Amino acid sequence: MMKSSVLIIEDDDDSRQAIAKLFARADWKVFEAADGDSGVELALRNRPEVILCDLLMPKSNGFQVCRTIRQQLQPTKIIVVSGRDYAVDRASALEAGADEFLLKPITWEVLRESIDRLLIPQRPRAMTSPEELGSVPPRIKLWGVRGSLPVPGPATVRYGGNTSCVEVRADGEIIVLDAGTGIRALGLALEKELGPQTIKLTLLITHTHWDHIQGLPFFSPAYNSKNLIQILGYEGARAGLGAILAGQMETPFFPVSLRQLPSHLAIEELKEMEFHIGTVKVQGKFANHPGICAGYRLFTSAGSIAYMPDNEPYETLKVQLAAQNGIDGKKARNFAGAERAKMVEFLRDCEVAILDAQYTDEEYKAHVGWGHSSLSSVVGLALDANVKRLLLFHHDPSHDDDMIDRMLEQARSLVAKSRKAMVIEGAREGVEILLELPAQRQLR
Repeated sequence: MMKSSVLIIEDDDDSRQAIAKLFARADWKVFEAADGDSGVELALRNRPEVILCDLLMPKSNGFQVCRTIRQQLQPTKIIVVSGRDYAVDRASALEAGADEFLLKPITWEVLRESIDRLLIPQRPRAMTSPEELGSVPPRIKLWGVRGSLPVPGPATVRYGGNTSCVEVRADGEIIVLDAGTGIRALGLALEKELGPQTIKLTLLITHTHWDHIQGLPFFSPAYNSKNLIQILGYEGARAGLGAILAGQMETPFFPVSLRQLPSHLAIEELKEMEFHIGTVKVQGKFANHPGICAGYRLFTSAGSIAYMPDNEPYETLKVQLAAQNGIDGKKARNFAGAERAKMVEFLRDCEVAILDAQYTDEEYKAHVGWGHSSLSSVVGLALDANVKRLLLFHHDPSHDDDMIDRMLEQARSLVAKSRKAMVIEGAREGVEILLELPAQRQLR
């Protein structure tokens, strides 16, 4: 069996040799270069699986090395390492073609975890089938289901008072959807479950309104240097994703800055609407919500999960605005219909859809243009998309448990009238949902 190969480009002899010994002990074939130019030459000649490249080197720096190698060796994984932690360095390295940005000093544990994550989608031993995955089905757990602001108290005990955060375990990945206040409890649970192991996860941010990011400063895994946390999202409305996440942790708002977090934190602004997290395919779709906001659909080995926590139907909004602004009503209705059809297609046939249902139909009349859905509109959308299971999400802070019960009852009556078999529930903090693997479905 052919050995995996790594190229270490590092001008400090002691550091380079120490890292080379670690790889050699793990039975890797190791190439070494003491400057950027010789590193590029070795890379093109030997085509290693992984390149570990220092940022500041003579002849060609890490950014230049990344750009040159990426143009000619697409499959090779490039990890840039640096002793300084500046957001602009991380962003520039990723833009130049790096797959990962790690801080010195690097432990073998962190390095191995990062390499495994980068290579899993390409190696034959990657888990790509139910047989290889074993009997562990993908799992969803709700950690925060509330919209706008947290409302803990006796009136919200049953459904929960934390803001948006959903955990998905699928095909060897931990994927977290949004970082509202629910992410605090998730962090504590992960540390208890995994103990001394490295916590490796990807956080998908739908948008940077406060109720979707306000829990990040309290996410305890971010305070441990062994952990690998990747944060992905589309650019914020008026500033980059990294700048917005750092802004809520600046003095005088918070005592610890984002830059001071000791975990290996990589923030990347998404450019494509389809990408992969390990073997999980992800599709993004922009929502009808103030600013830049997206929803995600995760395609797992046991079916797909859609998450669209903030979205307003175009049907009412566009027609009402057209009347106010003198726009042709027929054109407005056609546009709204086309946009709704796109959303139906985005959700079509998914196993679980977690969708914005903040307002009752009566409440929505007073909140047109606020960026959220009414109950009947989201139920109709899910029915048209043939969703198997709908979770009413982003509960309004003024809605207590009894109010959500009444909304759920009304939603179920709409489903009953449709004569379709869609399961509908109110999103409830702490609930876990298991998706059935194809082999399990055949046994039923």
